[in-house]
Amino acid sequence: MRLLTNPFLLLAAACVKAGTVTYQWEVSWVNAAPDGFSRPVIGVNGAWPCPTIEATVGDTVVVQLTNKLGNQTTGIHFHGINQVNTDYMDGPSGVTQCPVPPGSSITYSFTVDAPGTYWYHSHNMGQYPDGFRGPMIVHDPVDPYKGQYDEEVILTVSDWYHSQSLDLVRKMLSPNNTQFQPPIPNGIIVNEGRSGRINFVKGKTYRVRIISFAALGSAMIHFDSHTMRVIMNDASYVQKTDTYQLRVSPAQRYDVLISAIDRDRRNYPFLVSLDINRDFANDATLRWPYNFTGYLAMDPAGDFTQKDVVTKWRPADDSRFSPLVPEPPIGPVTKTVKLDFTFCIDANGIPRACFNGQPMVPQKVPTLYSVATTGNDNTNPLVYGAVNPFIFKMGDIVEVALNNIDAAIHPFHLHGHQFQVLDRPASGAGRWSGRSTSSTGSVPRRDTVSVNANSYVVIRFKVDWPGVYLFHCHIEWHVEMGLTATFIEAPEQLRGIQFPQDHLDNCRKMNIPYQGNAAGNTQNPLDQSGMQTVPDTTYNGAMYTPASTPRLRSRIVRKSL
Repeated sequence: MRLLTNPFLLLAAACVKAGTVTYQWEVSWVNAAPDGFSRPVIGVNGAWPCPTIEATVGDTVVVQLTNKLGNQTTGIHFHGINQVNTDYMDGPSGVTQCPVPPGSSITYSFTVDAPGTYWYHSHNMGQYPDGFRGPMIVHDPVDPYKGQYDEEVILTVSDWYHSQSLDLVRKMLSPNNTQFQPPIPNGIIVNEGRSGRINFVKGKTYRVRIISFAALGSAMIHFDSHTMRVIMNDASYVQKTDTYQLRVSPAQRYDVLISAIDRDRRNYPFLVSLDINRDFANDATLRWPYNFTGYLAMDPAGDFTQKDVVTKWRPADDSRFSPLVPEPPIGPVTKTVKLDFTFCIDANGIPRACFNGQPMVPQKVPTLYSVATTGNDNTNPLVYGAVNPFIFKMGDIVEVALNNIDAAIHPFHLHGHQFQVLDRPASGAGRWSGRSTSSTGSVPRRDTVSVNANSYVVIRFKVDWPGVYLFHCHIEWHVEMGLTATFIEAPEQLRGIQFPQDHLDNCRKMNIPYQGNAAGNTQNPLDQSGMQTVPDTTYNGAMYTPASTPRLRSRIVRKSL
């Protein structure tokens, strides 16, 4: 069970009358032209953009998904949701579930235990840049900022590609890509191509929930002459902080308050610029090829031609935000993980992205299923193959020091946790010294942090519940290059857990084993024979190949969490 220490969450948990919100989705290809260029995208119930999920703290969210794509598998990750004791609902294919084949269904059901601005997206072989993503809002019945705003607005930002992900990744994973170049977007879209106008009424304050759906570029945001008062980053409340500029990295969210004051009497442009630079603060030459102008609209018949101009981007330093309730670093640290990120070349000459010299290599058996079915051996990393596994015990205070040995800024996300950001120095700081941080003040929490170029970040979290949680760069192309580690937490408590029948049925339809070690060995989990050590040379993404021979159902000893 999650240990709630934030008094606002404790009060919310005590006051909420829980309900159930249910969504029935058929996922299929539709055509859309959010920037004027028509292309196939993945929609829900025949439409795109995909719908918003809304719930209140304590609710059970149920999403019943049927795959009608025809040619691709799929699945959903609910980004930022803790998945306390429902880790098998987290969604990454090959990790906590098997992918859902065409014609098949899956039901996700979980409790939302913390308020905030979240989003959902496919976590299946680079699929979400093809459009399968949407907002997820968890309302707070004891919102500490209640009464300080009048209306809520969702503002999504994203880079956008005219080609489908499969073709883009295939070109990237070519021996000829010696510079490790990711796919470069064709443009920027706001609100998935819908209106960028926000109704703006004098005397009102608006809570703007900003969400980045991007696969590569960060969004630089400025609201003309209006101050953004940040009240939440990702899904963690912060003390109200005024800023004029924000940099929103892929997968990050910010809740900001913007007020229409007495002097306001026109339509005010706001600017969203797509940051595809390696390091916007230090690069000698900068590129801002894609810009979007929206409006705080006070006069529907008025002027919508003015532009918001920013001469130099100096966004707020989010690592300096203070949590609403002061929170010192947790400790003492019981487990330290050091990760060096570099680009690398695999044994077949294909460009990859590596932690400690090793890209994540997908295995035959989803990692969570190996945890559940390998008995006393499930605390041994040898069981899991080349997924960059790290094993933690219940109650561990884990400190992760990540060295970004690259000349570009990279956003890193941890599933299932709001981690503390203890140290995030500027670009050029070099590698972490190996000493524990001396920070004793109040430190912020979030689930996605940008790590500066040729620098590092130090984060901490506590293992409060069991599960298998990924830690990865949220540049989606780098995930496909292998930039992922697997955190296996309290595996002793996952032995023999019960999986939903429809989840196992999808494994059988895909002819994917769901017992034993990474290679499917149920007799000797420590035998690494048959485990994949190098990624496949042919990349097929989420493309569906029917299983030739259905695998017989295996007997599983089950117990509930």
